[in-house]
Amino acid sequence: MLAHALERIGAQAPVRFDEVTRSTQITARSLADEGAPEWTLVAAAHQTEGRGRLGRGWVDEPGRALMFSVVLRPDLRAERGGLIPLLAGWALAVACREATGLEARCKWPNDLMVGEGKAGGIIAESKLSGDGIEHVVLGIGVNVAAAPAVAGAAAIGDVEPAEVLESFLIAFAGRYEPGHPAFPRATLAAYREVCDTIGRRVRATTTGGLVVEGEAVDLDDAGGLLVRTDDGLEVVRFGDVEQLRPGMSG
Repeated sequence: MLAHALERIGAQAPVRFDEVTRSTQITARSLADEGAPEWTLVAAAHQTEGRGRLGRGWVDEPGRALMFSVVLRPDLRAERGGLIPLLAGWALAVACREATGLEARCKWPNDLMVGEGKAGGIIAESKLSGDGIEHVVLGIGVNVAAAPAVAGAAAIGDVEPAEVLESFLIAFAGRYEPGHPAFPRATLAAYREVCDTIGRRVRATTTGGLVVEGEAVDLDDAGGLLVRTDDGLEVVRFGDVEQLRPGMSG
C-alpha cells in the first residue's frame, strides 16, 4: 500500500508499516536523522504514544484511523517552515473531500475539521541547518471509520485509509515546490481556500504566554495568523487558537 502510494507521485523511497508502534513520528524522525531520503514513509494501524502539537496526546481507534509520517527535505529558509504544515492541511482537506464528499476544513494551523468536530491533525517537526532546513518530519493522523472517545473528536467516514493517503500525497506533491519563488504565495492561497479560522473571532494563546482576542483576518507571508485586536494587529505563529462562537469573549 505505502510503496504504491509513493508510485502515484513518482517517488521511490523506503516505506515501513507497523501494526502497533509508539508513534510513526518517532520512527520517521529516527530515520530522518540517519539520512533517510525525502518521501520516506512510515505508517501504523495503532499508536500507543501518538501526539500532536504543543505536547498534546493523539488517541486513535486501533485499525480505524490513518496515521503516517513522511520525511521531507525542503529547499526552504527556516522562517518559511510554517508553510509546510499549511500545505499539508490543504492537501488533507482536499483528500478527505474527495474520499467522502464531506466539507472538510482546516482550523489554523493544524486541525482537520468536519463540522465542529476535529477529525485529524498535523504535526511538523523540523531540524534546522544554519538558516535552512535539513529535514521536516510531517506527521498526520485522521480518524477514518470511527472517532475515539475524546471530547470534540469526529471521523470522516467508512472509507479506505489507503484511498485518503494516496489522495493526500497526490495533492501535496502537486504543490510541493519549496524551491520555487512562487511556493509561499501559492501555498497561502491554497490554504486560505480551506481555512475555517479566517473571518472568525478567536482567542489565541501564543507560546510566549500572551493571550490575544479579536478577528482572524488573514495569514502573513510565513503562514502566521493575523488577528485584529482592539490594540491593533497581532501575529500568532506557534500558539493555540480557540475559535469563539458569537457572544463569547474574554
